[in-house]
Amino acid sequence: MPRIMKETFAIFRKFPSLEQAEALKGFLEAQGIEAVLGDNLPPVDVTFAGNTLQNEYEIRIDPAHFEKAEGLLEQEANNFMDQMDKDYYLFGFTNDELYEVLLKSDEWNDFDYALAQRLLVQRGEPVDDALLGSLKQQRLEELAKPDGNQKGWIVAGYVFSILGGFLGILIGYFLWTSKKTLPNGQKVFSYAETDRKHGKTIFYIGVVVTPVVLLLKIFGVF
Repeated sequence: MPRIMKETFAIFRKFPSLEQAEALKGFLEAQGIEAVLGDNLPPVDVTFAGNTLQNEYEIRIDPAHFEKAEGLLEQEANNFMDQMDKDYYLFGFTNDELYEVLLKSDEWNDFDYALAQRLLVQRGEPVDDALLGSLKQQRLEELAKPDGNQKGWIVAGYVFSILGGFLGILIGYFLWTSKKTLPNGQKVFSYAETDRKHGKTIFYIGVVVTPVVLLLKIFGVF
């Protein structure tokens, strides 16, 4: 596949270990889905507020294959369920907690997602394709919401840009352009439109002011 096409791949799963990521890559490729292994350094889909960066290994695939890949993983998880030890922690979950697993499927592994469905059905609780589809749509809408107010970073961005600091350009650029990937492969802007407009303004102020400040320093003006 040409490189330009692979650049459109989106994050499908993240893992804390290389072994887990390689296992998923091998599984997907065995099913005819091309996958790319990478890590989060340098970060691509990040937010500024309150994040401590930890190295993670990413599996990226064509967003058009997300639904197929999800289905294959759920099917694989179902194949192991009958062999499960009843001490597995999910068996102790309440019905509400199991529905929470279904709602936030992006935070759980594929086995837990499939097992939560089976446990609810065994307990006589309603679980069908319509419900699962509704929960997934609800979750997508929740995750698609812009991140919280970025007032602190906006103020810092203006200060650094006006002073001619390259950091101001970086802050402005990320506020303006940063995106996050939803579980279905769709990419949306990370920040609200108002914050993004501030980011754009900060970026262009920095682009104009920084070279001027550098020239003034070179010529010893200050």
